[in-house]
Amino acid sequence: MTNHVSDPAAAFRAGVEAGDLDAMAATLHDDVRLYSPVKFQPFEGKAAVVELFGVLLRTFEDFRYVGALAGQVEPAFAGADAHEADVLIFRATVQGKEIHGMDMLNIGPSGLIEEFTVMVRPMTATQTLGQAVLDGFATTAD
Repeated sequence: MTNHVSDPAAAFRAGVEAGDLDAMAATLHDDVRLYSPVKFQPFEGKAAVVELFGVLLRTFEDFRYVGALAGQVEPAFAGADAHEADVLIFRATVQGKEIHGMDMLNIGPSGLIEEFTVMVRPMTATQTLGQAVLDGFATTAD
């Protein structure tokens, strides 16, 4: 896929801030992998990641990005060269617990987000988030 997005991190951030799942999805490669703090194995493929983002949009309260960093990163998958990467720093609340976190976006040669890693703290908020995401998927399945 070569649907290059001029600034995928900015476009993703704008999609999140607007609550626009389609805009968020447009920044993702079809084979994107998302590494989550609440699941050992990554979410793989655009459909799975977009479904997760839909749950997160409904789960987070007062989600806001509070900073950004950029640089190079070596992807998690073997044999790949370092790519452009952006880190979006956020704060949010889930069920009354404040979460601090980072979205690490690995932009591949396609010009799209090919790898996405989420890190959050503190552990109690991560546990609350994990349960809320599971509950969100259960609601989606109903």
